[in-house]
Amino acid sequence: MSSDANKQHKTGMQLGLNDSTLALAGVAVLLVAIVFWGAGGPNIERTDFAMTYVGAKIVHDGLGPRLYDIGLQVKLRDSLFQHASPLYFEHPPFEALLLSPLANLNFRTAYLIWGLINVSILLCLVVWLRGLLPWPREHVAYFALWLVFAPLLVTLYQGQSSIVVLAAYAITYVHLRRGSLFLAGIALGLGLFKLQFAIPFAIIFLLRRQLRFVAGFALSFMFAAVLSMIATGWHGTVEYGRFLLRIGSHPENLSFGSASDMPTLYGLLHTISHGHLTLNSLNIAVALLSVALLSSVAWSFQHTTYDSGFALAAAVSTSLLCGSHMFTQDFSPLLLGMFLAGAALRTTRRALRVLMGIVLAMFWTFPIYFFCVKWHCMYLLAFLLLFFTWLCLKLGHDRQTQDVPDAQIVAVS
Repeated sequence: MSSDANKQHKTGMQLGLNDSTLALAGVAVLLVAIVFWGAGGPNIERTDFAMTYVGAKIVHDGLGPRLYDIGLQVKLRDSLFQHASPLYFEHPPFEALLLSPLANLNFRTAYLIWGLINVSILLCLVVWLRGLLPWPREHVAYFALWLVFAPLLVTLYQGQSSIVVLAAYAITYVHLRRGSLFLAGIALGLGLFKLQFAIPFAIIFLLRRQLRFVAGFALSFMFAAVLSMIATGWHGTVEYGRFLLRIGSHPENLSFGSASDMPTLYGLLHTISHGHLTLNSLNIAVALLSVALLSSVAWSFQHTTYDSGFALAAAVSTSLLCGSHMFTQDFSPLLLGMFLAGAALRTTRRALRVLMGIVLAMFWTFPIYFFCVKWHCMYLLAFLLLFFTWLCLKLGHDRQTQDVPDAQIVAVS
């Protein structure tokens, strides 16, 4: 343990008058500038935060039980914005409750405050995780990789909650390294802002019979459920479930999000089947593939020392693939897994090194996401996520069979 701690200490940042601190300050200035630019831009009403604001406003005005009443959402949306997007508020009720204080403010001010909160969380993650992420070795390169990851910037501009989800996965990873499964499960519960990803991640640990992790996650889930009941009452919570079912039954509805724009198993199968699968057949096929993929990831680390780096990277990418709803900003949590997998570029076989390098380069290639959105082919990135998952499993298996000592390996029995 002492050698691992020394490695982490050497990798960590030393704040002061040095190049690393100046680079970090530059990153902070650029991120804040993005938020102010978005807040003052002409298209702010078309950001995702507009619908978050609508949801927060409904709860703030005491209309929580009708939060998922589409008619009410559209009426309020059209009264607040002149050029609103056609989207609906479809996030969990507790998110509307937690952000309801922002509804006291005008929209641009609320957007600005939420954006600055996101920037603060992101900068804390950048500094805090540096001691746990040995790759890349140079601090400036490390900062640059955070800054050029397009989904993070999209999250900031859209006013989404994906940075909070990234923080949840990061805290989960830290507690897994320490062997604190119960606290790791609680931390994952912070990611219930995007419950379609947090639940598949927890299922992996359920399949691995890590009951302390599952218990921690269940505790967070119950807390989120209580907050949701406070926000909408029992009727509104039931309506949320019905609302999610309605989304799943309309894969081509742009207001719910078109399935072809989702890099998930659902989006991939829906698009490549060209409508030849009925909705029930599609859902069954996706469910079977999801169970197979989740089981594969769980089984790969079931009876061996748990490699918290590669296993977490595989679990994150799998949870994204099995999620029912995913867009560009939702790649944000994958960044943690990418940094962990990047460490393999120095320590594994040449063939795997080259393959992982290519995959990581594609994920970090800024224009890819925008071209996929423009041409409505985001579903193709599901192939890249699948390949990344396979590489992580392969690299993790090689580490275990070769018994290579690494700071990322921790036993969680």
